Amino acid sequence: MSTMRRAILVLPIASLLALMPFPLLQAQARQTSQATPQLDARLALRAFESLTDQHLEDVLSALKALAATQAATSADWQRLKPPLSRLARALPASGAVWFARPDGSYYTVAGGLRGQSLSGREYFPELIQGKDVIGSLVISKSTGKRSVIVATPVASGDRVIGALGVSLSATKLAALVHDGIEPPANVVFYALDSRGRTALHAQTGLIFQFPSDIGDQSLKSAVRQMLSEPEGVVHYTFRGTRRTTVFRRSARTGWVFALGILEPAPVVRKN
Repeated sequence: MSTMRRAILVLPIASLLALMPFPLLQAQARQTSQATPQLDARLALRAFESLTDQHLEDVLSALKALAATQAATSADWQRLKPPLSRLARALPASGAVWFARPDGSYYTVAGGLRGQSLSGREYFPELIQGKDVIGSLVISKSTGKRSVIVATPVASGDRVIGALGVSLSATKLAALVHDGIEPPANVVFYALDSRGRTALHAQTGLIFQFPSDIGDQSLKSAVRQMLSEPEGVVHYTFRGTRRTTVFRRSARTGWVFALGILEPAPVVRKN
């Protein structure tokens, strides 16, 4: 994403957060589990979703443009490596940029032909059948790191001859988005994939964790609701802190984006 384009996306988020009546939302949300959040909170959540989706869409657009070139349709790695190398340098969150053949064998910009296969990846069959991939979470075979996959097929005529992809570093992507948002100390943004696994979080140790496995029953119930409804409000306790969270599912990635408000710890007065 260009610096100018990223700035355009980030500015509305910072402005919304500066003006957002979080205490009012928190008080209203405590009154009833059916509380409707303030419009500003919904706008901030959508801005977080849009910033993330737009970054992934920009990566996909770059890949689709490359997939249409003669270098890609030649399926010749020596011709493909230079433009893919330029793409790798342009992506701040890239972990690996690769070209895969229909049998799953693949090349990366950093390592050339790899001695592994992508054929066992959950996303790979649909990719080779001609469908784009955006937002699939994997442990990268080439880097061993937590990664977000964005990929597109390469076709020659009506036949798919391979695929171009980027394994984005999940921690770098989370940092990129969080730096753009800069939320207040009592507000947390995060995203869950369709299985309930954490895709993005400012606390990088939580990325790829299943919140339902590390929280109490209130969090387990909240995650079930977040995965079953298109949007809403949930209440739960995590690590001793009560939270009210507005959530919304992205139609593009299928991720559930969430804006959580941390309630202050009760004041204990000594006699």
